[in-house]
Amino acid sequence: MRLPRALARLTFALTTAACLTAAGTTAQAHGRGGHLPPDTGAGHACSADVGIDGFSDDLDKTTFGSAFVGNLSALAVDAHGTVDALSDRSALFTLDARTLRPTKVVPLADEHGQPLDSEALAVDRDGTRLITSETEPSVRRYSRDGSRILGSLPVPAPLRVAPAGRATGNLTFEGLALQPGGRTLVASMEGALSGDRADLVRFQTWQRPRVHGDFRLGPQYALQVDTDAAGKPLGVSDIAPTGDGRLLVLERGFTEGVGNTVRLYLADPAGATDTSGITDLTGQRAVRPVHRTLLADIGDCPPLGATAKQPQPNPLLDNIEGMAVTGRAPGGRLRLLLVSDDNQNAAQTTRLYTLTARLPRR
Repeated sequence: MRLPRALARLTFALTTAACLTAAGTTAQAHGRGGHLPPDTGAGHACSADVGIDGFSDDLDKTTFGSAFVGNLSALAVDAHGTVDALSDRSALFTLDARTLRPTKVVPLADEHGQPLDSEALAVDRDGTRLITSETEPSVRRYSRDGSRILGSLPVPAPLRVAPAGRATGNLTFEGLALQPGGRTLVASMEGALSGDRADLVRFQTWQRPRVHGDFRLGPQYALQVDTDAAGKPLGVSDIAPTGDGRLLVLERGFTEGVGNTVRLYLADPAGATDTSGITDLTGQRAVRPVHRTLLADIGDCPPLGATAKQPQPNPLLDNIEGMAVTGRAPGGRLRLLLVSDDNQNAAQTTRLYTLTARLPRR
């Protein structure tokens, strides 16, 4: 039986405080169906390793002040539990850590005051925000509130959008993650470079000798993405650090008349080939890509009463683009917060999801 939308909202509200353990709580998530059991997540299971705790459509087609609350492409949680939500229409929202409703919005701009196609977000240890734009692409450092540009990171020429490089517009830096210790930053390309095999995307790293030093270009890796039912390569929509050097990778695709494919993977860069000096990844048998493991197909999650505005394999699905680790659950499992980008489209939904993931051992 399909549960009413109001109950789905109540479920999410009850689970949010427990899920946001970065704000200081270690309680389990409670709500419809109770908390996730220690091992399997049975009852809300998406897979053996991932369970869904709840979802909320409360932000869909809303405004905060004069700002449209939507087009959300990235999430991040800082050391104080503050939740940031990045709009690809040049806006940085601050969300209340308990209700996940906006409390502040700051317009973003480049060095010339022009808007960004802002897609990915990471919070540095000093609280400054690292934000990508996939137009060039770029990674800029902003002040804690996002009001000022403090600098930018170098980007390898091949990763720039053609004709300056070999990247395709709107398929560049879609994900950003700061690894534990704050010395390695990772950006994920959404799609393949021209000349590379269509299912190989590049991950660029920057490294610094000191936690508060300047980032310099580091190794680059290739990750082989999955394909949808039609055999079309998925795009990497976001990445998040797991705390042990590995990365959560969100892959997403869309087929007209069918809907979205969204899958969550665990990726381990250890042992992968540095591809920064390799021009063409097609036919390079000696290149060892990043090892990754499927954790869950989000389409396999129970719908929890969700409804969709267009055809979807599962009404819970939408254009999920943003992901953040919000804390840890008992047993070392990770609390995750995901968000979908509605593209300010009447047929799409701004939806927040809370999940719990168990990571396989290395």
